[in-house]
Amino acid sequence: MVTPTFDISESSGVRSIGPARTDGECLRYRLDVIAASAADAVNAAGGWLYDRAMAGWEVTVLLPPGCDSRPLRILGVKAMDLEAGFDRTGSATHKTHSLAVSAKVFAADDRIRETVLKALNHGLTEVALWGEGWPLAVNRGMGWVQHVLSSAARTFKGHALAAAGIYCGTVDPTEAMLYDMAACSPADLDRVWLG
Repeated sequence: MVTPTFDISESSGVRSIGPARTDGECLRYRLDVIAASAADAVNAAGGWLYDRAMAGWEVTVLLPPGCDSRPLRILGVKAMDLEAGFDRTGSATHKTHSLAVSAKVFAADDRIRETVLKALNHGLTEVALWGEGWPLAVNRGMGWVQHVLSSAARTFKGHALAAAGIYCGTVDPTEAMLYDMAACSPADLDRVWLG
């Protein structure tokens, strides 16, 4: 049996079905992260952020002004000033596929609390949270999960932790976070549910 082949070069005369996007919208999955610092994000979720970025997700971490973004760049993640990027996250949760937030910033900013609660109620946005002290309104419907890190994620997280001034002997193979149990994501295969 002979397998047919097709010429997909420009000379084949085949045209795309629709026009090219000119609105600047990205067609990749998008993960927006709001953290107290680069060290906060790297320590709690650095391996997961790396794995998402390497899987083709557009990962952006929103940080308070003046934070060093070098540890995040090591992970292949974009950093953005919280104030400059808040409209992108706060008013556009319908365009965000996944939102991850630190308990520190949740407790400190009403806008971030509103954004998280809106995303949890939205149902189409995957929500991951880390840290302690979440109110009952957030805990309801959430469950603890462990994200199993690739070996590359563990290596890059180790370098990012060192750049953030956090020195550790070895990087744990998993990262635990509260996760919206109702959300559905194509990346659910990297999770171990803790019940």
